[in-house]
Amino acid sequence: MKHALKETGMTRFLDAGDVATLVRRIGVPVAIMQMADCVRQDFLRWDAFEKSARLASHSPVGVIELMPVSDGVQFAFKYVNGHPRNARHALPTVMACGMLAEVETGFPLLLADLTLATALRTAATSVLAARAMARPGARTMALIGNGAQAEFQSLAFHAGLGIETVRAFDIDAHATARLMRNFAAVPGLNIVPTRSVREALDSADIVTTVTADKTRATILTPDMIRPGMHLNAVGGDCPGKTELHVDILHRARIMVEYAPQSRIEGEIQQWPEAPVSELWQVLSGAVPGRVSADDVTIFDSVGFALEDYSALRWLHAAAIAHHAGQFIELVALPPDPRDLYGWMMKPDIAMPGAMSDVPGKAVALA
Repeated sequence: MKHALKETGMTRFLDAGDVATLVRRIGVPVAIMQMADCVRQDFLRWDAFEKSARLASHSPVGVIELMPVSDGVQFAFKYVNGHPRNARHALPTVMACGMLAEVETGFPLLLADLTLATALRTAATSVLAARAMARPGARTMALIGNGAQAEFQSLAFHAGLGIETVRAFDIDAHATARLMRNFAAVPGLNIVPTRSVREALDSADIVTTVTADKTRATILTPDMIRPGMHLNAVGGDCPGKTELHVDILHRARIMVEYAPQSRIEGEIQQWPEAPVSELWQVLSGAVPGRVSADDVTIFDSVGFALEDYSALRWLHAAAIAHHAGQFIELVALPPDPRDLYGWMMKPDIAMPGAMSDVPGKAVALA
C-alpha cells in the first residue's frame, strides 16, 4: 500500500456528501455500532497512544479546536468548531474535518469531512460508556436538547442498549417535532415529547443532556435525580459551559475520557479535584462502572482525540470496502524531492479544477 501511495501520490478524499452516502449505505445504527467497536478497541490500547488535551482557541461566540493523537503507526487530527449561535447564519453549530496519516512517511492517507462522523462517534462513545455504567434492563431515556445530535444519540441507545422510549425535551418545540418526524418510521423506538426537563426525567433510567449554549447552565438539579440513574452529560464540553448542578457530581460515580482535558472542559470543571475514572479503565475492567443498583453514574463526555482517530480509521476502512470518495493530489510529490522548484515550473502540472478531466483519478461510489 505504501509503495502504491508513493507511486500515485494520491490521498483518499471524502467530502460531506461522500460520508453521508457511505453511512446511508451501511445504515446509521450499524455504522454507530461499528464505530463503537473501533472506539472500544482503541481505548483498550490506551498506553499505545501519544495523547494531549486539544488545542483550543476561544472567542466570545465559540471555540475552534485542533485534536491530535498518534499510536506510532498512524497519526490523526481533527479540526472542529463549536459555535452555538451559528443557527442565525444557517450553519451547523459543529463543523469538522480531519486527516489520517502514516507515521513512517508522514503521507496523508485520508482527508475527510468529520461533521457527520463526529456525531456518529459521540453517540457511539455515549452508548459504549452506558453499557459499562447504566443499570441492566434500561428501556427509557430522557433526551434534553433535541438539536443535531439528538437522532444519533437516540439510535445509538436504541441499537446498542435496547432503549425503547425517548422522552424528549427542548426549549424549541420545533426541534422535538423534527426528531419525531425523522423517527416516525423507525420500528421499536417511541419518541415522547415533554413540556419540561422534569417531565422528561419521569421514569427515565438514563438521561442524556446535549444542549448547545456556551454558558454555565444547570439543566439538571439534584432534586431531579433518582438513585440508579445514569447521566450521559454531553453538552458541557468547553470552559464555562456546563449542564449539571455541581451537587449532582458530589453524589455520583464519574467517568471521563481523558482527565487532564475533562477537568478543564467537562462538568468537573466545577469540581476540579473530583475523583474520576477514565473510560479505558472501566472498559478494561480495572475499575467498575457501577458498584450498586442505587449508584448515580455520570459519563462526563467532552469528546477526545482518540475517538476521532477511531472515527477516521473506521471511515478509511469503510471507504476502501465501498470504493467511496475520490483520490486527490493533496501534497506535492516531485520525481526528485529536492527539485520542488523545477517540478513547479513544468507546464504540464494539472491546474486546480482539472482533476475531473484526468482519467482514473476519481473513484465514484458504486
